[in-house]
Amino acid sequence: MSSVRIECVAKGCRIGESPVWDEKQGALLYVDITGRKVCRWSPVSRQAQAVPVDAPVSSVALRKSGDYVITLGTRFAALRWKEELVTTITQVDKDKVNTRFNDGKVDPAGRYFAGTMAEEIRPAVLERHQGSLYTLFPDLSVVKHFDQVDISNGLDWSLDHRTFFYIDSLSYSVDAFDYDLQTGKIGNRRNIYKLEKEESIPDGMCIDTEGKLWVACYDGGRVIRLDPETGKRLQTVKLPVDKTTSCCFGGEDYSEMYVTSASDGMDKEWLSRQPQAGGIFKITGLGVKGVPPYPFAG
Repeated sequence: MSSVRIECVAKGCRIGESPVWDEKQGALLYVDITGRKVCRWSPVSRQAQAVPVDAPVSSVALRKSGDYVITLGTRFAALRWKEELVTTITQVDKDKVNTRFNDGKVDPAGRYFAGTMAEEIRPAVLERHQGSLYTLFPDLSVVKHFDQVDISNGLDWSLDHRTFFYIDSLSYSVDAFDYDLQTGKIGNRRNIYKLEKEESIPDGMCIDTEGKLWVACYDGGRVIRLDPETGKRLQTVKLPVDKTTSCCFGGEDYSEMYVTSASDGMDKEWLSRQPQAGGIFKITGLGVKGVPPYPFAG
């Protein structure tokens, strides 16, 4: 795969996360969790705009009625971009003082799945089993699927919509569930891939049009391509930063991969070795395309 090219297109995130291609804007959305901002990078201007928010913002998704939905602290919220206006939709984990949302994504029926985790003491160090996985339905009701989660992370759905893929980072595992698209119910959890030591911690995830999963490896400095049927790793793409956090496909034909990264938890010497830490990377030449993101239907 000598044709693979990696370019840093934007810089400056403390914890970049949740890249989503916004086809209408022809731009990449992403968040900076601890930087408390939602960002939008345009390949035309090659600039990123940002909307500041009042809490750690961990994921962003498109909304069918326009603009975006985000996970902010322990809230599902709506974001009106031009007005820089955030309104709370609903709150979760009301019985817990020390959690926040982490990764989230919209399913093919327009439901917003997102999970929580304990606030970190330092990167990937936190009180265990404090998180849960939730769904915000288009009628704005919320369902909790399960709890006892460490770091709720990457999620996506198979091309036939019958399988839900999910990562709880500190299990070092990519899991699959049976998925009922009609109801949004999940069941029959099973492991499909265990990460190897050098791959480190599984973080954000996306699927390509061949049904293969791409997983960003936090502290592993790479994204890996997995076959969920065989449990085999098919490809590794190494990046010039260790703290790769998530990935999505974008661009006009969804043939470009965008990878977010983090700089939080790195000392001066580490940052001097990896000056692009916290950058957003564009990977071209992978030879596969991705699936456009689904908008939240509520």
